[in-house]
Amino acid sequence: MICIDDMNDWCGFLGGHPQAKTPNMDKLAEQGVNFINAHCTSPGCSPSRNALLFGVEPHNSGLYPFYNINKIESGVLEKYMPLPLLFRENGYTTCGLSKVYHNPDNTYRQAEQWDEYFMYGIGKKKTLITEKGYHPEPFNKRTISCPAANPLEDFGDYKAAMHAVRFLEKKQDKPFFLAVGFILPHTSFIMPEENWDRFSEPIVEPPFKADDLTDVPMAGQANAQIYVEIPVRQDNAWEDIRRGYLASINFTDDNVGRVLQALEKSPYADNTIIVLWSDHGFHLGEKRSFSKFSLWNEATRTPFIILDPRNKTGNGKACAEPVGLINVYRTLADLTGLEVPGYVDGQSLAPWLKDPSKPMDQPAMTTWGRGNYTLRTKGWRYTRYFDGTEELYNESDDPNEWTNLAENPEYTALKKKFAKWLPTKEAPQVASGRELYNVADADSPTKNIQAYKRYVEQYKEEGLQPPLD
Repeated sequence: MICIDDMNDWCGFLGGHPQAKTPNMDKLAEQGVNFINAHCTSPGCSPSRNALLFGVEPHNSGLYPFYNINKIESGVLEKYMPLPLLFRENGYTTCGLSKVYHNPDNTYRQAEQWDEYFMYGIGKKKTLITEKGYHPEPFNKRTISCPAANPLEDFGDYKAAMHAVRFLEKKQDKPFFLAVGFILPHTSFIMPEENWDRFSEPIVEPPFKADDLTDVPMAGQANAQIYVEIPVRQDNAWEDIRRGYLASINFTDDNVGRVLQALEKSPYADNTIIVLWSDHGFHLGEKRSFSKFSLWNEATRTPFIILDPRNKTGNGKACAEPVGLINVYRTLADLTGLEVPGYVDGQSLAPWLKDPSKPMDQPAMTTWGRGNYTLRTKGWRYTRYFDGTEELYNESDDPNEWTNLAENPEYTALKKKFAKWLPTKEAPQVASGRELYNVADADSPTKNIQAYKRYVEQYKEEGLQPPLD
């Protein structure tokens, strides 16, 4: 299981950016089933990974924002069987590397879940930063984007890849569950100089509309991180930031290639299932936003590939049906013949591995805060916020989600049809262990909106171009 942090569709196999260089992941997509309409359970590292690894939707667990799950009060999580523990209790050797859970949650029941675990981090503190790229003043770890002159051996993701290589080179006496977490392209965008230099041409700007947010409800607008765009606009840094993001993905692709090549050379190549996912997408200016934390396509869409070497009918094909990462738990258990706990949400995607064109009868749902949900089908996105406000996009005609149709009475019946898939019951938010909480939702309806309005005023006072409206 290859777990990638913050990678959107800027990869060759999803076609999100024309300059993407991801040959190793592209090869995997060509060999397995490429889910081209896959969406995260939540557009934030912590809630997304908690949902995937526990197998439970946020509206059922109450794990809506970010947590240090080691600090959640006793009794809240004990009813869940973590995915690595499911495999270990069924006779598998389990090995976890770097970011599988959200950090610092990797220490959660660590000895119980893993036979072998090591966190390599990203190695930022010892990097030999070059003069290339964007160096914000004052320093901002979220937007710095530049190469480092260190040797490969200094980079945490390379270390994680090589640990996985060594694991695959060993003789394994039992079946194994190997989870390899790569932190890039999470900020900071610091990668080897070689990867930066592969992007020497001007970086193509993604589709962009200056007044994109004018037809979006305030609960949705507040997800656009204007406070990041202000210094980026002031420094005219979008070009370097996007270059750094592409170069970071390229470095991750190198490391994915190292692991896959080791598997190909091993005795396990013909009977090892490979699943690759990113915990959510990422904005780089689209919807006037940077980072994740929204219910728009750039934040919810995620790379998702499954290669089962036993699959003789579906491999080598793309699946355009809407699927959610909540289905990973049941799918991996189904493919390996393990019984899942009754509480686990989602469904097995095994039928779609055999026939990727099989219709999906329900939309993929993403949650961001209690009361905020978006539903994605092949042709539409419907979003309802905690205050009842809505967004509706025709993805076939408007893939950039520039025209909100929610107020058009022509689509009243369609919205009602979508609304049937929204949760009818919501677990209360788990309060203990909570850390980052940066969304306007049913439990915090005003704080994030007020902050957003202040930053909008600052943006206007700075006279930054293009204007927001």
